[in-house]
Amino acid sequence: MTHPHAASRPTQAVILAGGQGSRLRPYTDDRPKPMVEIPGTGTPIIGHQLNWLAEEGVTDVVVSCGHLADVLQRWLDETELPVSVTTVVEHEPLGRGGGLKYAAARLPHPDRPWYATNGDIWTRFSLREMADFHTERDAVATLALARPRIPWGAVQTDGFGHITDFIESPPSTFEINAGVYVFSPGFAGLLPERGDHERTTFPQLARELRLAGFPLPQGAYWRAIDTAKDLTEAAKELAALAR
Repeated sequence: MTHPHAASRPTQAVILAGGQGSRLRPYTDDRPKPMVEIPGTGTPIIGHQLNWLAEEGVTDVVVSCGHLADVLQRWLDETELPVSVTTVVEHEPLGRGGGLKYAAARLPHPDRPWYATNGDIWTRFSLREMADFHTERDAVATLALARPRIPWGAVQTDGFGHITDFIESPPSTFEINAGVYVFSPGFAGLLPERGDHERTTFPQLARELRLAGFPLPQGAYWRAIDTAKDLTEAAKELAALAR
């Protein structure tokens, strides 16, 4: 039986791949951040993302390039990809919101919903479920929400100030923006030409209760690749998952 929301699930997506990746140097000296390989996989982050999007029913992807765009474009040209890819290059910084708007203008179906993801996110969960969640709430935009593990050991105490336990890298008590989105067709029109939509468009939608938050399912894999340590941790986690 067909799911009632199946027709409203996106088949197009934007990947924001223009970041400098300065905290990932020296890996990003000669390639943009999404072109950094997860150790042991032989595939750059963006390759994993394109495979995931294809598995989730996406057929068309717009990749927004910036820093060392030619390296990324060459890889996309030379690689057999599971989706149809168009690239756009920001020749001057437009900010996160402006860059998203610029890329969205190249989507093949402007009258249909779309996914977006930051180019440094390495994750696996059901985008179809997220799209259904978005539709059920009649949202204009839906953000995936993660609870990342904090990098320190935590201490538990009782009401009298006695330490009762030590917990190594517990999940944060706060949910954060996981860098994966579902947008309704009208969302692109609400984006600024320049600037940061997370300071303008998102707060406005939140005030109007038209912004939804989809908590990543229990056990879903999620990691933002910001530093060399993240690469090492991702490789370890992948090895553990493969066991």
